[in-house]
Amino acid sequence: MTGRKNILFLMTDQHRVDTLGAYGGVRPTPVLDELARSGTRFDRWYTPTAICTPARASLLTGQAPFRHKLLANHERNVGYIEDLPDGQFAFSTALRQAGYNCGLIGKWHVGTQKSARDFGFDGPDFPGWHNAVDHPDYLAYLAGHDLPPYEISDRIRGVLPNGGPGNLLAARLHQPVEATFEYYLATRTIELLERYAEAARERDEPFFLALHFFGPHLPYILPDEFFDLVDPADVELPRSIAETFQGKPPVQRNYSAHWTFDTMPIETTRKLIAVYHGYVALIDRQIGRVMDAMARLGLADDTAVFFTCDHGEFTGAHRLHDKGPAMYEDIYRTPGLLRVPGEPGGVVRSEFVSLLDCTATILDLAGLEPKLAVDSRSLLPLVGGAEVPWEEDIVCEFHGHHFPYPQRMLRTDRYKLVVNPDSVNELYDLRLDPDELLNVYEHPEMAPVRKRMMHRLYQLLRERGDNFYHWMTSMYDVGATDYDPTLSGLDEATYQSPAP
Repeated sequence: MTGRKNILFLMTDQHRVDTLGAYGGVRPTPVLDELARSGTRFDRWYTPTAICTPARASLLTGQAPFRHKLLANHERNVGYIEDLPDGQFAFSTALRQAGYNCGLIGKWHVGTQKSARDFGFDGPDFPGWHNAVDHPDYLAYLAGHDLPPYEISDRIRGVLPNGGPGNLLAARLHQPVEATFEYYLATRTIELLERYAEAARERDEPFFLALHFFGPHLPYILPDEFFDLVDPADVELPRSIAETFQGKPPVQRNYSAHWTFDTMPIETTRKLIAVYHGYVALIDRQIGRVMDAMARLGLADDTAVFFTCDHGEFTGAHRLHDKGPAMYEDIYRTPGLLRVPGEPGGVVRSEFVSLLDCTATILDLAGLEPKLAVDSRSLLPLVGGAEVPWEEDIVCEFHGHHFPYPQRMLRTDRYKLVVNPDSVNELYDLRLDPDELLNVYEHPEMAPVRKRMMHRLYQLLRERGDNFYHWMTSMYDVGATDYDPTLSGLDEATYQSPAP
């Protein structure tokens, strides 16, 4: 093998960080826990935005959502673009040009007209956001292994505000584990891994291979073994289930009604959380099959392994499900694991890092220029245990889901500021209130913190070129203005005449 690393990229969808044993979860996830033990665990790993398509586009491009401008899921698009433009930088294109084989098995969800193949990935095309149980290749897999078709019962859903049936949240799957879409995805990944291993061995061709599960995104549809794996009586409810929405943006209460939380008994909520943990266990087992195949093929010493997700999931926290216009830790802080051959294991880092940083890291592992991913930074120095200068805060953004709803967030060691132009802003003291129940933005004693964080967020948005800062210029105390906020070019105070 050359000095360039093979890369296995394992990704889930809508995955809570506290479901991993390595992050203090009460139920072990043995395969992922072993990856953390043998690699690096990042404890402050955030998504740039808690919505599938924009987050995945950021991973592909190394650009923040405001820059790549693919800002909403197709299924709930509210007028934004639906595909990345021609000529858009993508790490996969750079890897292909450098001689890498590139494959992606599973969820794509980066636009509608352009598929993963358009960006250089091998593998079947799975459009949409959920398990493609009617996909011809999956149906052929079932038929070829004499497995029964998809069938569900025991549906769990609440009642919508208009009296209609609520969104499907979970159901029992009448198939064996070997017939699940998760098992199928792992099988197809192993098959492609075997092909890439041969190319690496015989032609010295490195590979990037991604396995993107559609779960544990709701609805949680599982066979008996995992649907009943966790006893609901053993489920500890999240403390933020005590949410009152007092002093919070009203949109959060509306979202709670949309996800029908209050129309279901608390016992149903416990069952939902129990099934969610079962879903995580199913995925952990399938990742184990892929890791075993990698060891069998002799690839472990040459292959870097990532595990992360696009964003988190509420699962009842703050009386919410799914994700949406609320920038709580439940959906913005996510798991992030990375094992690089030759680097120490059991490393834990507390720096603020992002899903965005995977892009530069992938390029770095391939011996390419990480700066091609303009909003990304390679994590390899942190994996190596180096003490390097790093940002002491992180910015996240949101642009809407179901309807336009712009938000920006600044997270520091202790505090979180959320700017909501249409509503009340939010400030949380995460040391005293880790569940983010009390919005202290208007509390008089928080004025110095509020001012400091507003200044810092404004500065960072201006440096990045995120025009959200224009709203902040006129609405908040952000310091002296050094430009004409009307953008007219006619303000004598800021306009500089050209030299004669």
